[in-house]
Amino acid sequence: MSASTRPIRDRSTVGRFPSVTLGFGEDTEEEKEQPKENNAQKENACQQWLRKVCRCCHPKSNEDDNAETLVTGSTTDLDKEDEKNDRKPVTTDIDINGNRHIGEVVLFMKANKVPDFTLSYIFVFTELLLKVRSINLMKSKSGENRTEHHTNRYHGDDFVIRRGQNFQLWITLSRPFNPNTDKLHLELKTGPLPTVSKETHVIIPLVEALEGNRWEAAVVAQDDKRLNLSVNSSPSAVIGRYQLTVETNCANGPASFTADPANDIYMLFNPWCEGDTVFMDSEDVRQEYVLNDVGRIYYGTENQIGARTWNYGQFDNGILAACLYILEKSGTLPSGWGDSVNVVRIISAMVNSPDDQGVLEGNWSGDYSGGTSPTAWSGSVEILKAYHKNKGSPVKYGQCWVFAGVVTTVLRCLGIPCRPVTNFNSAHDTDVSLTTDVYLDENLEPIDHLNADSIWNFHVWNDCWMARPDLPPGNGGWQAVDATPQETSQGSYRCGPASLAAVRNGQVYLKYDCPFVFAEVNSDKIYWQKNANGTFTQIYSEKKTVGHYISTKAVGSDERNDITDLYKYPEGTEEERIAVETACRYGSKASAFSSSKAEDVSVEVTMDGQGPTMGNDAELTITLRNSSSEKRTVTLNSQAVVMYYTGVPKATVRKHTVEVDTALDWSLEYKDYKDQLVDQAALMLTLSGRVRETQQVQATQFSFRLRTPDLIIKASKTAVVGEKTAIEISFTNPLPQVLKAVTFNMEGLGLLTARKIKYGDIGSRASVSLTEYFIPTLPGPRKLLASLDCKQLTQVHGVTDITRPTERQLIVKQSLPQQL
Repeated sequence: MSASTRPIRDRSTVGRFPSVTLGFGEDTEEEKEQPKENNAQKENACQQWLRKVCRCCHPKSNEDDNAETLVTGSTTDLDKEDEKNDRKPVTTDIDINGNRHIGEVVLFMKANKVPDFTLSYIFVFTELLLKVRSINLMKSKSGENRTEHHTNRYHGDDFVIRRGQNFQLWITLSRPFNPNTDKLHLELKTGPLPTVSKETHVIIPLVEALEGNRWEAAVVAQDDKRLNLSVNSSPSAVIGRYQLTVETNCANGPASFTADPANDIYMLFNPWCEGDTVFMDSEDVRQEYVLNDVGRIYYGTENQIGARTWNYGQFDNGILAACLYILEKSGTLPSGWGDSVNVVRIISAMVNSPDDQGVLEGNWSGDYSGGTSPTAWSGSVEILKAYHKNKGSPVKYGQCWVFAGVVTTVLRCLGIPCRPVTNFNSAHDTDVSLTTDVYLDENLEPIDHLNADSIWNFHVWNDCWMARPDLPPGNGGWQAVDATPQETSQGSYRCGPASLAAVRNGQVYLKYDCPFVFAEVNSDKIYWQKNANGTFTQIYSEKKTVGHYISTKAVGSDERNDITDLYKYPEGTEEERIAVETACRYGSKASAFSSSKAEDVSVEVTMDGQGPTMGNDAELTITLRNSSSEKRTVTLNSQAVVMYYTGVPKATVRKHTVEVDTALDWSLEYKDYKDQLVDQAALMLTLSGRVRETQQVQATQFSFRLRTPDLIIKASKTAVVGEKTAIEISFTNPLPQVLKAVTFNMEGLGLLTARKIKYGDIGSRASVSLTEYFIPTLPGPRKLLASLDCKQLTQVHGVTDITRPTERQLIVKQSLPQQL
C-alpha cells in the first residue's frame, strides 16, 4: 500500500488545537525511521519540509489518529466559522521559528506545485497570540490627562503631557489578558538613534504597584480584552516627541504593535512636579509664567518707560511643532533635552541667526527692506510659523524685544517658566573689564573709535526659572538668558543661563556668562583721558549710572513690576560696593578699579513730565549742584547725538560750550534732529568739563527719547464669537511732514491671525481712521493688538481688551494709554 496523507473526511477528531508549535527542529528517531511498505513513494523535498514545519497538517502516514487533535474542514469552512464568530482569519502574522511567516509557507508550497487540498491544512491561529488591536491615549482636551497636565490649551489633537506626572491609557487586545502567563510592556523612542543608555529609548515595565518618580505602568482596570494602564514618567525624562509601541509575549510567542504617528506622545517640562528642575511652588506664578499667552514688554528710557503688549501664543496651532523643530535644527543630541539648563542654552543660540541659521535675523541699521521692521511685530506666532514653514530660513528682522518675545514663547511652550525683562541704562561690555569705559582726548572730547563699550537706553532679555544642580547651593531660581546676538559664549552667540543670585553678589566666576550680565546691570562707568604720551588716566567714575528700573510684567496684572533688587543690592550700599569690587577682581582691568574721592560739585540733567514728544523741540534742564559754601563755576561741553537704542551713535546734531554756575535750560529744535532719527527716536546728551576753582572733572551722559502717540482702537459694536465684528483704528500724525507708505498691522489670539493693511500716505499733522473686520473664534478675555510702521515714524502701537461676561457675548473695552 502506498504511503499517503489521509484526507480530512477520514479523520475522526474535530476541533482546534489549544496550542500550536511551528518550528525547525531536529528530526526525532521516529521521524527518521521511515516505514517501508511495498510500492511506497519517496517523499519529495517539499513534502519533507512541510512535515517538519507543520507536523499537525502533514503527519506521517502511520501516525495514530488519536495522537493529536486535528482541524477538519476546508479553509472556506473555517472562514465561514470565523465570520459567524466575528473573527477575521489572518494568514501572515505567525512567526515560524522567529523568521518565517505562514504567508511564506503558502507561497513556497504553491511555487512547488503542492496540490490545493494540501493548502487547506494551513491555518493561522492568531487568536492564540496576545496582540494589541488599538490604543486609546484619552487625548481629549477636556479629558483627565490633558486637564491634569495643564496641556488642554494646546491646539490640535496631539497627546501633550508633562514629565514626572501620571497619565492613563486604554489598550485593546486580541484576547483577555492573563497576568499569570502573559507579558506586556510599553516602549517609547525619540530622536534619530534611540538608545536605552541615553534615555531616548525608554522601556516601561508593567509593575504590580506604582512607586512614582520613574518610568512604570500598572493595570488599574480590565474589561474583557481592554486594559486600563496607569503610567508614570520620570521627572528627568527627555522632552520631545516619542513614538509609542506595545510589546507582548506569551507561551505562543511575542507580538509588537507598530508605532502609529497618531499615538505619538509629546513630553514637556513640568513646573507642577516637585522632582522637575523647573518646579515652581506657586500656582499664581505658574499661571503667569507658563500659561499666560499674552504679556507686556517695556521699552524707552528710565525716565520715559513705555509698554507694549505682546502675543506669545505658545498654545497656537503649529507652535509646539515649530519649537521642537528648533531643537532638532540645532543639531544637538536629544539625549541632552532632559536638562533644562542645556535646553535654555540651545534656545538662546537658536533664536538668533548669525552662526546657526536660527529663527530671527537681527537688524539695527534702520533699513528693513526685504523684511519686517522690528517695531512692526506684535507677537511671536507669525515669526515661528514662518521659520518652520520655510524650513529653517531666518525671519527678517528682529531686535532685542523681538528676540525676548520669541524666547518667552518657546520656553513657555516647552514648559519652562519664562518672562521678558527690560533693563534701562543697560551696559554692553566688550572687553570683559566689567566696567563701562569712556575715552576722552586732551580736550575732553569723546574718542569715538575707542569707545566700543556702550550703554543702551534699554535692553530686553529673559528670566527663566530652574534649579541649578551644576552650581553651588543657593544659585537656583531665576536665571538670565539673552538671545540677542551681542557677544559669543563658548563659540556661539548666546548668553546664559546666568544665576541672578550670582550676579547680585558679584560671583562672576559661575557659569554661564555671569560677567556679561553683571556688567549690564551694575558696572561702574569710568572716564579715561588721553595723556600727551598716548597713555590714559582715569579721571572720573560714575557708580550709579548702569542698571535702572529693571522691569517685567507683574503676576496677574498688567502693572510693571520692578525687579532691580533681584539683580543688584541698592545703589551705594556696602553690599553693592562689595559685589562690584568682587566682580571687578575677575575683570580685564582689575587694577583700574579705584575708590571714590571727595567731590563737592555734581551736574544733573532733568526733564519735565514724561519728556519731549515727537515732532516738537526737546527741552531739558541742566542743574549744577554745589555742596560747598564757596562759588563754583563749570565750563561744560555739551554734545547731543541721535543714537540707536543700543547706545551706538548715528549722528551728532548739536555741540555747545557754556559756563554754568546754577542751572541752564537746554533745548534741541525739531529741525536739528528730524532728518537723523532712527528707531526708538533715541538721543543722548553728553556733558563734560572742569570746575574752574578746583579743577574737579565732571562728566555725565543723559539719554532720552521722543515719545510717539498711541493708536486708538475702538469696537463699533459688541463682538460675538463666530460673528463678523468691526474695529476702528484712529491715529494722528505728530510730525510736520508726510508719512510715506504707512502699514498697519493687526493680530489677536482667538480673534484674528496676523494681518497687514497697506494704508498709503498720511499727511502732516493729519488724523486718520480705518475700519477692519474680524470674526472671534475663541471665548474668554482677549487682546486685539495693532501697530503702525513707516520709514518716518516707528514704535506706534495700541491694544484693546475684549472681555466675556456671558457664554456667547463679548464686550470690548478700550485700554488705557500704554505710556507709563
